[in-house]
Amino acid sequence: MKIQQHTDLEVYKKAFDAAMLIFWASKNFPKEETYSLTDQIGRSSRSVCANLTEASRKRRYKAAFIAKLSDAESEAAEPQVWLEFATKCSYLQHDRASGLYQAYDEILRMLVAMINKPQSWVISR
Repeated sequence: MKIQQHTDLEVYKKAFDAAMLIFWASKNFPKEETYSLTDQIGRSSRSVCANLTEASRKRRYKAAFIAKLSDAESEAAEPQVWLEFATKCSYLQHDRASGLYQAYDEILRMLVAMINKPQSWVISR
């Protein structure tokens, strides 16, 4: 399948779905976590999608494409940390957090594969 836009990327779809699951799960976090855990997990999960969008627009330039994918990779690891905190603080059930953690493991694998083989994604001139 030819990639026309960022929403065609399977990794984008998975990252968007995971970010939405985090959005709904974090609505139940306590008010006192609004400016720390809730904001951090939401920001980092959405940032994966934003960086993928930017990477898709930079596919003409291999180095810029890889740099944005690297940013997406860093951001994709961050929700895993916040999921651990949410679980340990009993804000999120272990099963739900584990599923989300695994979703980000898959997203990370996909991003690393793209970084390792950028020629499959970069637009040739």
